[in-house]
Amino acid sequence: MSFLGLGVFIFFAYLISENKKRFPWRIVLSALALQFFLAIFLLKITFVRTIFKEVAGGIVYILSFSDRGAEFLFGKLLDFEFAGFVLAFKILPTIIFFSALSALLYHFKILPKIVALFAVVMRRALGLSGVECTAAAANVFLGQTEAPLLVRPYLEKMSRSELMSLMTGGMATIAGAVLAAYVDLLGGGDVALKTEFATHLLVASIISAPSALMIAKVICPETKEITQSKNFSLKSNSSNMVDAVTQGTTEGLKLAVNVGAMLLVFTALMAMCNQMASVVLGDWMGLNSLAFELSEGLYEKFDLSFLLGLCFSPLSFLIGVTPEDCLTMGRLLGTKIFLNEFIAYQELASFQSKSLFQDPKSIIVATYALCGFSNFASIGIQVGGIGVLVPGRRPLLSQLAFKAMLGGTLACLMTAAVASILI
Repeated sequence: MSFLGLGVFIFFAYLISENKKRFPWRIVLSALALQFFLAIFLLKITFVRTIFKEVAGGIVYILSFSDRGAEFLFGKLLDFEFAGFVLAFKILPTIIFFSALSALLYHFKILPKIVALFAVVMRRALGLSGVECTAAAANVFLGQTEAPLLVRPYLEKMSRSELMSLMTGGMATIAGAVLAAYVDLLGGGDVALKTEFATHLLVASIISAPSALMIAKVICPETKEITQSKNFSLKSNSSNMVDAVTQGTTEGLKLAVNVGAMLLVFTALMAMCNQMASVVLGDWMGLNSLAFELSEGLYEKFDLSFLLGLCFSPLSFLIGVTPEDCLTMGRLLGTKIFLNEFIAYQELASFQSKSLFQDPKSIIVATYALCGFSNFASIGIQVGGIGVLVPGRRPLLSQLAFKAMLGGTLACLMTAAVASILI
């Protein structure tokens, strides 16, 4: 079923393609091969998986230092027994800390070397330009508005297809600081569970990069001759270590405030829409019993959450989720696309604690499927963030934004399908 899903997702990208006659067979086959190679290499080769798990364990260990800083500020409010799990005090400080740490790693040229290596692998495997491969590699570790800064000198001259690759890559992956927050959210207080989720989230973000490039090239094929040899300056703009930490902290604070505000507003809107739908469709039209029967007791009301689950259940089935979990997975996918992935991961953590999934594998597949910024809110974030760098290309960015969101969604679903096949 997952193999069928891969074909369906590529076919859907072909249906919305801007130039169906220029279907990039070579890129599609190469990207699929690279995605499977990376997934097998990271998940199935014992010594590599061991090393990767150690890296994930290191991330979890570093998370504990974030807790020390949060405890200094919030005291007992961070104590689970005293205050329970308070997202604002537990997750948002993690985003700030990891943002500062990422800036520090970038200053010491550790992140640039990793980005450059990954970009070379994709450029040689897919035969794409250096600019889009560098941006795609950067998106694995940085955010959708930070990665374009690496290729800022080339943004003005990038082709329509290259811009599409840049934007789709940003939609299909997540930032390192947010990844750390998801690890904390999904793992709770269990170090082993945190390490497991950190491993899967890292793999998901890495193997989504070639998938995003492939989908972008199917939707918006290249019509110009690409340039392979482009030298990029991946130097930090910080003058010293203290400056790097300061800049990273400032950016992390902006991101944390943005995440907190988005969660507050969209959670409230979701509750309001749920209530309105349950009253109009459930109570007035008497559809509550239908929702209860179709979901086998999972939903008591015919509300927006149930509708999202129902609409996105077919996608869940195509990524290899067992039929019993398709409605639950569909709700998560709908929440991610219409609200954001943070709320979806929060719901996943809740579903996991309540044992709502019949098959434990569904939780892992959900971790891969939700690992991306592809939602409607990100359209505005991308157009605004990249548009500031190249104001003259804002109209083109606006034209591509919705397609990039769809492309990022398809790339994440393909990543989940690959994970479902291998796990």
